[in-house]
Amino acid sequence: MKEEYELTILMPCLNEAETLAVCIEKAKTFLQESGVNGEIVIADNGSTDGSKQIAKEHGARVVEVEEKGYGAALIGGCNGARGKYVIMGDADDSYDFLHLTPFVEKLREGYDLVMGNRFKGGIEPGAMPPLHRYLGNPVLSFIARLFFPCKIGDYHCGLRGYNREAIQGLGLVTTGMEYASEMVVKATLNHLKIAEVPTTLKKDGRSHAPHLRSWSDGWRHLKFLLMHSPNWLFMYPGLALFLIGLVLTVTLSIGNIRIGSVGLGVHTLMYAAAAMMVGSNLVMFSLFVRSYAGVTGFIPTEGKLDKWLEKTSMEKGVVIGIVLFLLGIIGTVIAFCIWGKTGFGGLTPEKMMRITIPAMLFIVVGIEIIFGSFFIGILHIKHK
Repeated sequence: MKEEYELTILMPCLNEAETLAVCIEKAKTFLQESGVNGEIVIADNGSTDGSKQIAKEHGARVVEVEEKGYGAALIGGCNGARGKYVIMGDADDSYDFLHLTPFVEKLREGYDLVMGNRFKGGIEPGAMPPLHRYLGNPVLSFIARLFFPCKIGDYHCGLRGYNREAIQGLGLVTTGMEYASEMVVKATLNHLKIAEVPTTLKKDGRSHAPHLRSWSDGWRHLKFLLMHSPNWLFMYPGLALFLIGLVLTVTLSIGNIRIGSVGLGVHTLMYAAAAMMVGSNLVMFSLFVRSYAGVTGFIPTEGKLDKWLEKTSMEKGVVIGIVLFLLGIIGTVIAFCIWGKTGFGGLTPEKMMRITIPAMLFIVVGIEIIFGSFFIGILHIKHK
């Protein structure tokens, strides 16, 4: 779309008649006093309280978005914006539309995404529920920084600026509150330039309850972070389980071990084998997701693991699986021969389990790798 302005100030709106006018007037004051060539766009998400008329009366342009949701409104508003840059903020009078200069300056410097940080700028008493301020926001922001290489301190600040073309190029799709996380995550994964500036948050001016639902929206944010980080969701827990299980399986296949007053034997060996099987499953899930991401592009694939997956053929995985399967069969034959020497009578369970459990483990993991390799091969099939 043709850029008619330098800046679009974008506000999502769903029945914000109580506060919309004051937000628009503050945004207009900023544009007038700063000399920035800009427009004010209200992305209306189906208001029935006269918000659209209020917006038009105060000189804002209304973009009607039929699909419901915070993210849907902002995506629709961004698509309808006519500015090179967009600064988005809620229309509940909690964000400071009078002081947007730090955002504009960073955007002019070439940053693609400029995040506000309410914890650095100041949060008015009562502006943020204690559950969000001391648990939800810090925990989710910490998890996001852990999963993705971005040092943003306030992942969920609703006041943020961005280069419209750069953000539209990310193909953002989430329609709910998790849109806030999607923007930062995908900007990070695609190596966009990100900056952070302090901003303030005051108690909103609405009499009705906020649209945000603490637990359900918090879960949607966390789910989004996990689903876009297959390493943390699958690979790392899988490797941890597999390695712990491997150490115990090898050790206990030789004999019992004692740690202080605790003795570990064949029963622990059985759980150790289970840990290896679960761990191998999780690692395979990680490879499935990486392969799927390489085909669909929903996660950028440029790490060492992704390059290894591209070079590794399905046949190599099948061969590894067959080797493990045959080792399990050999172990099973050995156990069967030992049983035969007794005339297929009674056996010493503890002695035999040190053979049969590892044999069963090799068979199961081998089969998983064989069919998992075929599945990865299927994911890589080129299609129109």
